[in-house]
Amino acid sequence: EDIVTLTEKGIEHFMETPPVGELDLLSGGYPCQAFSYAGNKGGLQDARGTLFYYFAKLLHDLQPKMFLAENVRGLVNHDGGKTLKVMLDVFSDAGYEVKWQILKAIDYDVAQKRERIVIVGVRKDLFRKNEKLNYLFPKPFGYTLTLKDVLKDVPQSDGAKYPESKRKVLELVPPGGYWRDLPDDIAKDYMGKSYYSGGGRTGMARRLSWDEPSLTLTCSPAQKQTERCHPEETRPFTVREYARIQSFPDEWKFDCSTSQAYKQIGNAVPVNMAKAIGLSIINTLNKLN
Repeated sequence: EDIVTLTEKGIEHFMETPPVGELDLLSGGYPCQAFSYAGNKGGLQDARGTLFYYFAKLLHDLQPKMFLAENVRGLVNHDGGKTLKVMLDVFSDAGYEVKWQILKAIDYDVAQKRERIVIVGVRKDLFRKNEKLNYLFPKPFGYTLTLKDVLKDVPQSDGAKYPESKRKVLELVPPGGYWRDLPDDIAKDYMGKSYYSGGGRTGMARRLSWDEPSLTLTCSPAQKQTERCHPEETRPFTVREYARIQSFPDEWKFDCSTSQAYKQIGNAVPVNMAKAIGLSIINTLNKLN
């Protein structure tokens, strides 16, 4: 069911049998929209009309022992930091001790420079009962994977293709290079107005190298502003290469079109990072129990 319907009707409406005991964890990710500040009180009502509102309402109604919310790194500075502040206030008002941190995927066995904000809460009454209780975010593993480490013997799969005109341009870019490595006349033609707009634009005509982690994968493997060309061959990554970079196991099936598979993988929290976060939450739940 749609979360809006589910929240407004009440989650009990959709359960075949009533839940036994307390819920351990509510987990979710929601789009990072600004709030209207209609009442400017910074509470739950200011978040109405956003999907965050429905996540927070479920948290308020279900009162699990813990919750996990994750989002894009940009949430930290969104609307001058006000958006995050409202979220934290709402979580606190719902009865939770809350911690947040920016986690980097490369710290958790993932060959990708992706960052996410992770927000974790423990219900205040449980916190008060257990003085030793202290949720800890997972520690970095202490090593960094590169594309060379994760793109060995990748199973065959479909992949996007470059048009010939784009392929000819990217053929000229060395591993680890980008548009500034192109001959000036070709760079001007390829970049168009962006050539004159200043800034690094390091995602344009970007070819990755074997000796570095991938830049953050997007929902489409060949977007002009966020190019991620294969280190050796002049093509986008295939679906299974995309999945490897996000640390999905090879046996995980994407039962959809190629473009939808790219989208699902690009939107995902990297699997190994999610596992590290999950284990840190289990560790706290075990202390609670």
